[in-house]
Formats: sequence, structure tokens, C-alpha cells
Amino acid sequence: MTDKDPLISAWFGVDFGDGVVGAFRECTGLGSENEVVESKASGPDGKYIIKKIPGRMKWNNITLKRGITDAMDMWKWRKMVEEGDIQGARRNGTITMFNTMGQPVARWKFVNAWPSKLTGPDANATNNEVAIETLEIVHEGYERVQ
Repeated sequence: MTDKDPLISAWFGVDFGDGVVGAFRECTGLGSENEVVESKASGPDGKYIIKKIPGRMKWNNITLKRGITDAMDMWKWRKMVEEGDIQGARRNGTITMFNTMGQPVARWKFVNAWPSKLTGPDANATNNEVAIETLEIVHEGYERVQ
């Protein structure tokens, strides 16, 4: 194994096809987990031992945050789900992590993603911060391809 520096992320690009694209400042939830099943068994000396084996696997929901713009892509995508068109809302796509020089350094491909939650910005006229919108997507699997 060679020593490599950790990757630095500056922003995330998302492409879920059909016009749902964007640059995001934050991406959380990339991962999966297995439920743990405990099974009692007898050891060689007859004593009970508890074995832990992997159970059902589940994919974590992905949360993406970006500064709000006049782009309506995420809102139109979420509207499809609100109106019951889940099949039409499903998208395959990619999330790409870019470094500070704008070069892609990591990429994940997703299957059958759809927006389960979309939150607009908190309104506070007394501060001087970028207004953030948040998109949460669910999916049926992913793989890191870069």
C-alpha cells in the first residue's frame, strides 16, 4: 500500500438526468449498512456463543445542500413525487466530488433515486448569509466508480 494524501473536496456536482443537475456545497449520507443478526450457537466445548452475522443491507439517504438560485430543477423533480408520479421521478445518476482546482476526484453512480424531501431556505433578513436549500434523495443502490 502506498501513502496517499486524502482527497480535498471543494464542491459536489450532481447529474440525475432530465435537467436535474447542480453544484452543491455539502453532500452527506454516502454509505450503506447491514443490520446485525445475533445467532446463538454451541462452541466446541458445548458452551453457548453468540455469533454476529450480517442481515439486511440498507442504503443511506443522501442529503445535498446548495445556495438557492433561480433554478427550479429540484422543485420540479420533487413536485413529481408530490403528485404521485414516483415511477416518472426515478433517476439514475452520479455525484462527483471536485477538488479546489475543479478536477473530479471521486464519483458515485446511483440507481432509481428520487427526492424524498426538499427544504427551502430559512428566512432571516438580519444576517448576510447565503440562503441554503436542502434535497434528500433515496435510492436503490450505488457504487463508487472513481
